[in-house]
Amino acid sequence: MAFSLFPAVDVADGRVARQRDGNEPFESVDPGALARTWQREGAQWIHLADLDAALGRGSNLDLTRTVIAELDIDVQLSGGIGDQASLDVALSTGSTRVVLSTAALRDPIWCVGAIAEHADRIAVGLDVRIVVGAHGKVRHRLVPRGGVDDVGELWDALAALDAAGCTRYVVTEASRDATMSGPDLELYRSVLEAAYGSVIASGGIGSIDDLRELAEVEVNGARLEGAVVGSALLAGRFTLREASDVVRRAGGTV
Repeated sequence: MAFSLFPAVDVADGRVARQRDGNEPFESVDPGALARTWQREGAQWIHLADLDAALGRGSNLDLTRTVIAELDIDVQLSGGIGDQASLDVALSTGSTRVVLSTAALRDPIWCVGAIAEHADRIAVGLDVRIVVGAHGKVRHRLVPRGGVDDVGELWDALAALDAAGCTRYVVTEASRDATMSGPDLELYRSVLEAAYGSVIASGGIGSIDDLRELAEVEVNGARLEGAVVGSALLAGRFTLREASDVVRRAGGTV
């Protein structure tokens, strides 16, 4: 499987945001303009995230529809998609794929039904918080974005979702999201080993070397499908063209 880039457009209060909580806008950039910039620079996918919907404090639905309608490339849409009503709305936007929120795992029966009905148009977002407990025991808890209560252990969720036929996961190590401190390569190796579905990495990418290392992650013949890249592009750590060159040399696509 080729490794692909998913340049991110994170939206809060109608503008581009670069922090996990959406409280720090990125100057006054229009989300549509940013998405079109990534398209001009060769992106084949956009990861479009409504942070207000994800955090339960509003919605950018009209803007989301407009951004998608103006693009000629695929869009992976995320943000607060956790029940039938929000899924129906997300699927109606024209996005190629929607990412169910980690909070959706509170209703596993509904998740299984959504996956069965929509197959490859569905990915499941797994926001992972790594907790070291007594005697050094490491747990990988699933904590929805903006939440404090977890919804279970990562490995249990993967086993159940795989059995339900889930084909794709967007995995984020929560403590690294938007930090540009480097991705958790060991987490992604472990998920690849445990999951049947494809895996997209998200969170922590801060350098070209980070992308190169992600593109080279392989476990038993399975490779990461790609990575969501947001903060590092906005901060000017590298350009999309530079990132694309690295990914192509690793046998992937933009």
